[in-house]
Order: sequence, then C-alpha cells, then structure tokens
Amino acid sequence: MSQRHFATIAARAGIAQDTAHDAVTPPMYLTTTYRLKALGQAGAYDYSRSNNPTRDLLAEALAELEGGAKAIVTNTGMSACLLALQLLTPADTLVIPHDCYGGSYRLFTNLAERKHSFKLVIVNFQQKDWVSQIEAAQPAMIWLETPSNPLLQITDIRAVCQLAKKLTARVVVDNTFLSPVLQQPLALGADIVVHSTTKYINGHSDVVAGALICADQAVGDELKWWANCLGITGAAFDAYMTLRGLRTLLPRMQQHQTNAERIVAFLQQQPLVSNVYYPGLVDHPGHAIAKAQQQGFGAMLSFDLAVDPVFLQDFLDALQCFTLAQSLGGIESLICHPGSMTHASMDASAQATAGIGPTLLRLSVGIEAIDDLLADLAHGFAVLESASRAGRPQSAPATNQASAKASGPSASGAIDSKQGFSQSLPLNPALTALW
Repeated sequence: MSQRHFATIAARAGIAQDTAHDAVTPPMYLTTTYRLKALGQAGAYDYSRSNNPTRDLLAEALAELEGGAKAIVTNTGMSACLLALQLLTPADTLVIPHDCYGGSYRLFTNLAERKHSFKLVIVNFQQKDWVSQIEAAQPAMIWLETPSNPLLQITDIRAVCQLAKKLTARVVVDNTFLSPVLQQPLALGADIVVHSTTKYINGHSDVVAGALICADQAVGDELKWWANCLGITGAAFDAYMTLRGLRTLLPRMQQHQTNAERIVAFLQQQPLVSNVYYPGLVDHPGHAIAKAQQQGFGAMLSFDLAVDPVFLQDFLDALQCFTLAQSLGGIESLICHPGSMTHASMDASAQATAGIGPTLLRLSVGIEAIDDLLADLAHGFAVLESASRAGRPQSAPATNQASAKASGPSASGAIDSKQGFSQSLPLNPALTALW
C-alpha cells in the first residue's frame, strides 16, 4: 500500500508529471499512433490501443488507491468484468453471488450457458453453508460484490479469501459501490478488484469506463495483454475526464455519505416504507462485517414501499431532485426501480431468489443540499399517500389500472413479467431488446 493518504493520491493524480512542458495539469494525448525512432526501436508508446500516456496516469492512480501492482483501464465497467474472466478456461468453475448486478449476472450466465466459457455455480453468501457450497464447487475464481446491488448485502471478503487460498482459487471483488476510499479488497486478500469507473470514481455521469486492479504484477501483465488483444482499453478523452473526477473523490464521498445517513433516518420514519436496506443500520445483518472491512457505509441504499406497485409512478412523478435513471455514483441524486431497470435481465425466478420485489427502489444519493433532498422525498410520500388512500393511481391511465393491479406482486414477491409490470411502470422500448 502507498504511504500517502487517499485524499493526496486522488487530488494529485497525474499532477505535475508532464515531461514535455512541465504543465501542472497533465495534457490529454489524443494521438492514435507514435513515431518510431528507427526500425525495431519502439519507445514506451507505439499505438494507443496498447498504451496511452493519459490512460496510464489514471491506471497508476487507481493502482495506488487500491494498493495493487497493476491497473488496466477499460472502455466500460462490463469490459473490466469480461477482462477478468479471460483467466478462466472451459474446464474452470466460476462462483458468483446470487444477488449480483443484473448486467454481471447476464454476462456470467450467457458466457457459461451459450459459449461454454466456464462452468458456473451460483452461491448465496448469506446462507450459513456458503463455505461447503464453495468447497463442493472447487472453483478457479470466486466473484464477490459487497455491498451487493441492489439490496446492500455484505459478504466477508477476508473469510472468502482465506477459503479461496486453500482452494487455490482467485477472488475478484466488484468495488464499484464503495470506491477505494471506503474499501480496499486487495488488503483483505482479494486478487483482483473491478470498477465501473462510470460511477463514483468519475462521479459526474459523463464518462462510461471501467478498471481492473491486480494484486500480482504477472496477472496484471497477462490481463493487459488480453485487454489489448480484445480491444477493450479505454479512450484517452475518457481517461482525462475520469482523472478530473477522481481528484475530488474523497470530498464527494464524504458528502454523499452524510446525505445518505440523513435520508436513511428519514425513510425509517415513513409509514409507507416497509424495509430499508443500508449497512450502516445497526440491525442490518451485515453491519458488523461492513464496519470491520469498510471505512464507511457508502451512499447507496434501497427500500421497499408498502403499497401496490401500481402507485409507484405517482411517487416517482412527484420527485424533482431524485431523477429516475440508470446508473449511480454521480453528484446528482438518482432513483431506480431495479426490477424493471438494472436487474431486468434477471427472470422473475432469479429476481425472487435475489430478493428483488416489485416495489423495491434504489437511491444513489447525491451531494445536493440535504434539506432539498428530504423535502423532495417528503413531497413524494405525501403524493403517494394521497393516491393510495384514493385507491386510484393518478399517473396511470384508467384503462390500465385493472390489468396493472392484476399483475401486482406474486406470492414470492417477485415481478411476474416485464409485460405485466410495464402497465404500471413502462419500460423504455429502446432498451428492452438489450435486456
């Protein structure tokens, strides 16, 4: 690990390292190719898919923040996940959590089932017998996501890594929800950390990118080769923008968390909220582990509304500071319906297993004034209460109400189908094909 503090590492990422003109803020190298001095005499850079000075500055900063030997910057968070999977063969077994991000779940299941890239075992790390499940699987790689998306469940990274060492398995941890400021999985024994840098690391919702950080130099070199081979390295402009966002990571995370704690307290007092999912709550099942392995509880939280799903749109329409949108980790506050958005690629059975119900909402708490955020939510709940008491959604067309109520929660609490739920909260037609 670096001896410098996180605030210093992040704030000085790339600063005063320009070798051409001693610029304090590093220039952006948009060039695709580089001049060779002579045949067979390539310098440090020859083609920007392979190496780029701007991208390298970001990689070096991320490696230092995570305490890793090598970082590879990719063009999306999903390509960072795909890159880690290049270490597996068709004979290998990958273990994943039952409640991972929907996009990751889609990638893992389709590569295993359609491409036979590896064998796949899905484990609920919240069950008491998770150790025996993993031992029976004899995996080559264990994938962790903690806190999980969207229910913020906590997995003991150190315990999993200790087991993995006995099984000679690699551990990969998705650290997107917390960033290296709040959690350093490599220090807990993990082999690889992946990030969607689109989220907190960039922090401004204007760059789609990813990163992978390795504890071992040799593994990092192998994965860098694969990144170049697959053509999934990040663009120079994206790296430049991400560096700019990274420099304010620590103060942003502090404000994110402060706001999140106030919102959690507010939600706990709302009669129309049946459950609040946030590891910072002392009665959260993973609170003690989170407190031990994290430096904070983050700014992501989820909650279940105690209403019929047909009233969701009334609540969402009433909000002004919380924008209904995909993604997370930006300075702006977002609200998401996991069942029809981030986890729509999971079928009803998988959603039910993961605990994703029809009225589950996820908040990415931004850095706006907390009084405005609380007032916005209070207004949303007032509108929701009025609509639910009237027994008639204000936002849904009257012709849809009967069928929307008929497609409400099943006995398992899962959404019965995308079509049924779309009558109360329509999906974007342009995105359904991608899911």
